Amino acid sequence: MDKKDRPVYIISVAAELVDMHPQTLRLYERKGLIQPKRSGGKTRLYSERDVEKLREIRRLTQELGVNLAGVEEIMKLRDELWALEQRFREEAERLKQELGEKLEALKTPPALPPPGESRSKKASDKERPVYIISVAAELVGMHPQTLRLYEREGLVTPSRTSGKTRLYSERDVEKLREIRRLTQELGVNLAGVEEIIRLRDELDIQQNRLESEIARLRLALLRELKPEKSDQSDQKKAKSSAG
Repeated sequence: MDKKDRPVYIISVAAELVDMHPQTLRLYERKGLIQPKRSGGKTRLYSERDVEKLREIRRLTQELGVNLAGVEEIMKLRDELWALEQRFREEAERLKQELGEKLEALKTPPALPPPGESRSKKASDKERPVYIISVAAELVGMHPQTLRLYEREGLVTPSRTSGKTRLYSERDVEKLREIRRLTQELGVNLAGVEEIIRLRDELDIQQNRLESEIARLRLALLRELKPEKSDQSDQKKAKSSAG
């Protein structure tokens, strides 16, 4: 178990560490935002990771004014990012073990490659700017002025033609639909939306980078295994000729 995941703090200590009332921690537990472990006597025990999560919840609610629905979305994305990184590390280690001592360059888990190395044709099609602002606004059920506001807030960044006309891509439209869901259905404020959009973008980038790096490791493994198979085949032929 990672040291940060070890449950060590009772609820009163955890509450003091994050400057919250213990009842607030119980509320967040009921909302599914935090899941402390339980001792044999059913006492709540919080880990260092739980404490970090509670500090982040405090920042989002008190400094940015994000409601609990928005906090839930943000925490879910953070958990997905962490899980993605863990999966990458585990898969990289597994492939390295298969490679054995053949690739010295892979002695330590490799860093994820730079963004943009594994863009599929499907992904690039989604990023092609095709919709003028009136069409994009109609597609997402918003007023064009709302799209301009979101652009000023940095939530969406359409491309521009040489004549400075805004052009939105399919990915921009998807992002605008998500902003609409967060603001209208969940009541998340723009500060919360900005956090969520940033995390979603980071998750997409990390996913692409992970897929690219794992594909590279698998290719390296295949290249190393092919000479072995070829040698074994040559040995069998030699034995057959000798017989």
